Amino acid sequence: MNPVPKMKLVELIRGIATDDETYRILQGVIQKLGKETTYSEDFPGFIVNRILITMINEAVYALYEGVGSVDSIDRSMRLGANHPMGPFELADFIGLDVCLAIMNVLHEGLADTKYRPCPLLTKYVDAGWLGRKTRQGFYNYHEDPPVASR
Repeated sequence: MNPVPKMKLVELIRGIATDDETYRILQGVIQKLGKETTYSEDFPGFIVNRILITMINEAVYALYEGVGSVDSIDRSMRLGANHPMGPFELADFIGLDVCLAIMNVLHEGLADTKYRPCPLLTKYVDAGWLGRKTRQGFYNYHEDPPVASR
């Protein structure tokens, strides 16, 4: 999980040929690093990315369809779901190109249309709007404080 120094979680993925001893050794190494593990089978996106990036993609669809603005969707998730940051703020932090790449892995790997990347996310990435790293994404980081792009 990123950023690695701050995040406590390591998703420990068990491959088809991973034996119990190897798995236990890795759990011990992760524990010695002061981190906690969760177990995941080897599926596209594992646990966190499968749920988190899909939530971000759904927020982009809500914006794309006019359900709410960037500000209202982020505020709703911060206050209504008790998330430390809204999905657009988080997407800009992760990088929109990274979010799109993960959605493509989910869409291709799971062959389900519910994982289809929102066209607006693709449009932003194609425009070079990648979030904080380019200072333009769902927020404009040339302003202080950042201002929603839509």
